[in-house]
Amino acid sequence: MNILLINHYAGSIHHGMEYRPYYLAREWVRLGHRVRIVAASQAHVRTRAPEMLGRSRRDENIDGIHYTWFATPPYRGNGVGRVRNIGAFVWRLWSEARTLAREVAPQVVIASSTYPLDIWPAHRIARLSRARLLHEVHDLWPLSPMELGGFSRHHPFIRLLQAAEDYACRNADTIVSILPRVREHLEARGMAPHKLHLIPNGLDPAEWLAEPAALPEALDAHLAGLRAQGRTVVGYAGSHGLANALDTLLDAARLLRDRPFAFVLVGDGPEKARLERRARELGLAHLHFAAPIGKAQIPALMARIDIAYLGWQRQPLYRFGIAPNKLLDYMMGGCPVLHAVEAGNDPVRDACCGLTVAPEDPAAVVRGLEALLAMPLAARRALGERGRAYALANLTYPVLGRRFLTTFAHEASHG
Repeated sequence: MNILLINHYAGSIHHGMEYRPYYLAREWVRLGHRVRIVAASQAHVRTRAPEMLGRSRRDENIDGIHYTWFATPPYRGNGVGRVRNIGAFVWRLWSEARTLAREVAPQVVIASSTYPLDIWPAHRIARLSRARLLHEVHDLWPLSPMELGGFSRHHPFIRLLQAAEDYACRNADTIVSILPRVREHLEARGMAPHKLHLIPNGLDPAEWLAEPAALPEALDAHLAGLRAQGRTVVGYAGSHGLANALDTLLDAARLLRDRPFAFVLVGDGPEKARLERRARELGLAHLHFAAPIGKAQIPALMARIDIAYLGWQRQPLYRFGIAPNKLLDYMMGGCPVLHAVEAGNDPVRDACCGLTVAPEDPAAVVRGLEALLAMPLAARRALGERGRAYALANLTYPVLGRRFLTTFAHEASHG
């Protein structure tokens, strides 16, 4: 089967996030299918942009996946520059629809960018190719910019996004969602009930079975020293942004300054400098910040952590569910998880791999950490092992890639 996957932000193991399109496509290629990923040259989530060398289009093969990069203007933040970048990519898709239909001859066209505006050119390509059309939901747009960014539903860009979401719900043959509680919302926008399939984010088990890359020497020695002091190491690995609610963890650490905990936050992000200043002002000598590490070093980090922390803001948008990538690392690392969240789903509870407490509540985080500390070491390790077993059984890309393919056959039976 020929599959065309359109995702503005698609990356690879060479370019960085977004990884999901790469891992799914790689599984499909391994199963004998031909896959083309079409993405924009500029995306804020990638660590390295493709080298365009002044060209408007670049084609390359990465692990058997054919990539087409369309040149788009650079941008920073979520302002007009990002809108211009989105518009350039969507317009290029529309104008190149006949070319892509001829080159790829797809049987399935997947519109998978975070925003829904790619549904119109994707549908055009699908019609030209007589292919099935699949719409993949990562975040709910326009609800996300409305509820998180405060945009009015009457804003012209929001109205355009709403028209695209409605069009996708009515016209896509299949809808795949990463978020597990979206059915009622999508049906209200025109989706037929049989179209929806839930396929969460996943992981590559081979990356965890291989010998892990060593941590930076200073970080490894620091973590080893904390454990030698008899401290229970609470770790966080990921972006330091507002959405990660790390102020709650700092407030909990302040309340636990006399208890045998050490807190280690690994990563970077827009809030990191402010969080470091606040930690110094609070005198949190037992809370430590570390620079970001490579993806291949995550297994070694998890081996040095006793409890992994994941926190969220109290946000009504999470009623549709959450799909955190960093939780997969925690689970595969065999770490018991303290999860501070209120959402439509709770993967930690589903996997029985930790404790869940209220978000943005330092006292609740303290109670959760104390409860985990009070457990016998064997019981804590059992929590971590349950998380790892759950992830291996349900959340690997070999499993999810096959599940994704079955949605095509399912919808064909309704066609």
